[in-house]
Amino acid sequence: MDTQALIKSQVTSNLVILYMKGSPKFPQCGFSGLAIQILQACGVKDLVTVDVLADPAIREGIKIYANWPTTPQLYINGEFIGGSDIMKDLYQQGELQKLLAEAGV
Repeated sequence: MDTQALIKSQVTSNLVILYMKGSPKFPQCGFSGLAIQILQACGVKDLVTVDVLADPAIREGIKIYANWPTTPQLYINGEFIGGSDIMKDLYQQGELQKLLAEAGV
């Protein structure tokens, strides 16, 4: 399976997936740490994460998939939401909570 097909499969088969640097317990950058904190504040329990540092093909491929140059990248119900700055804005406006609730998370 090529990288784009793998990413598409991951994005579409998980309600919530975060491509990040590191893991939820040990984020490897401040932006990934912020993204995890926001999702935890929203009460997300079944969060799937992909450590882009563990796979260079995924690290580059995810940038192409979403046409977004950085990680973290959040997807809900197969839809690209954004990085940690967008997540923070949506959270502060109450919109991220709505998106998660609509997705049944």
